[in-house]
Amino acid sequence: MDKDLSLSSGQYQWLLTIFYIFYIIAEPLTFMYKVISPRTWVPILVLGWGIAATAQAATQSFAGMMVCRALLATFEAGYGPGTIYLLSFFYLRREIGLRIGIFFSAAPLATCFAGALAYAITSGHSHLANWRLLFLVEGIPVLIMSVVTYFAMPSSPHDAWFLDEDEKRVALARGVRQAGKGPRVGKFSWEQTLSTFLDLKAWLTAVMYFSCNVSYASLPVFLPTILEDLGYSGLDAQGLSAPPYFISFLVTIASTFIADRTQQRGVTVITLALIASAGYIMLAAASSNSVRYGGVYLAAVGLFPTIANILPWVLSNQGNDERRGAGIVLLNLVGQCGPLLGTRLYPKSEKPHYTKGHAICAAFMGFTALLALCLRLLLMWENRKLAEKCPTVEDAENAEGEENYGPSFRYVL
Repeated sequence: MDKDLSLSSGQYQWLLTIFYIFYIIAEPLTFMYKVISPRTWVPILVLGWGIAATAQAATQSFAGMMVCRALLATFEAGYGPGTIYLLSFFYLRREIGLRIGIFFSAAPLATCFAGALAYAITSGHSHLANWRLLFLVEGIPVLIMSVVTYFAMPSSPHDAWFLDEDEKRVALARGVRQAGKGPRVGKFSWEQTLSTFLDLKAWLTAVMYFSCNVSYASLPVFLPTILEDLGYSGLDAQGLSAPPYFISFLVTIASTFIADRTQQRGVTVITLALIASAGYIMLAAASSNSVRYGGVYLAAVGLFPTIANILPWVLSNQGNDERRGAGIVLLNLVGQCGPLLGTRLYPKSEKPHYTKGHAICAAFMGFTALLALCLRLLLMWENRKLAEKCPTVEDAENAEGEENYGPSFRYVL
C-alpha cells in the first residue's frame, strides 16, 4: 500500500491517527440509540462501515484513503460504544457484564485469526494488490450483514421476534425494574446527560479506559513485529501471535462472568491490569526470548479482559438510561485519546527490544489498577451513604424502578 499510494512514513502515521480523531469526534452518535429505533440506526451504521471499508480498496491517493478512514471511524464510533449501550436496554446491570464480555471477546478472537487469514489471502495470485483484496474481504461481508441486521435487530425486548408473549411480559417487567415505566427510546434528557459529565465516578472509569487504550492500541499492531525481533520469521511470528489472543478470548468471557456473579468488578479489573503490567515488565526487562514470549501471554491475557470489565462497570454505576449513555460517551471521548499515544510507542529506532514502549505500557496498566482501587474505595463510601438513607430491606424492595437510583440502588464494587 505504501508503494501503490506513494505514502511516506508520516502519511502512514496520519492514516492511523485520523481514525482515532474522527472516532472521538463522532462519539455523541451513541445518543442516537435513544432517539432513533435501533432497528433502523444499527443497519445504517453497519452499511456505512461496510461501504467505507470496501471503498478503501478503490482508493488511488493518500487523500482518498484519509477520507475512507475518517468515514470508517465515524460509523464505528456510532456502532461499537452504541451496541454496548444498547445491551443495557435488554439486561439488568448485574448481569450485563457477561454479555459485554461476549461482545468484546470478538476483538481478541478476530485478532487471533487475522494473521492467518491475511496470509491465506495474500498468498494467492490475485490480479489485485494484496492490500486491496484484504479491504474487500473486510468490507463486503459487512455489507451483507447490514441487510441481515435490518430484519433481525430488535429495538427492545418488547418487539424481539425471538421472544414469545410470556417472555416479552417478563422482559417488560425487568425493564420497569431497571428504568421505571417511561419509554426507553424516543426521549432524551440533557440535564441527566450533563450531570454525568460532572460525576467523578464516570471520569475515573474514563481515565482507566484511556490508560488501557495506550497499551491496547499498540499490542495488536506491533506484536508480530515484536515477535520477529525476538528471532521468529514472518510466518512464525503470525502463528505465535495467535495463542495469546485465544487465551485472552477465553479469559475475557470467564472474567466478566465471574465479576457478574461476585459483583466485584473492581477487584477483577485490578487483578487483570496488574497481570498485564507484569507482562509488559517482562517484555521490557527480560533478555531471554522464551521469557519475553511469556510476557506477551500475560500482556494479552490481562489487557483485553481489563477493558471488557471496565465497560460494564461504567454502565452498572449509572442509574438511568441517559446517564448510562453519557457514561459510555465520556468513556470513549477520553479513552480513545489513548491510541493517539499508543500507536507511537514502538518506533523503528527502538528495535529490537522496544524497552521504552514496553515500560510505558507497563506503567499505564499499573496506573489502571491504581485508579480501579480508588474508584472501588469511593463506591464503598457512596454505598455506605445510600445504606443510611434506606436502612431496611423492606424499604428497598418496595420501590418501582428500584435500580434507577431508587432505595435499593447500590454501586457495583
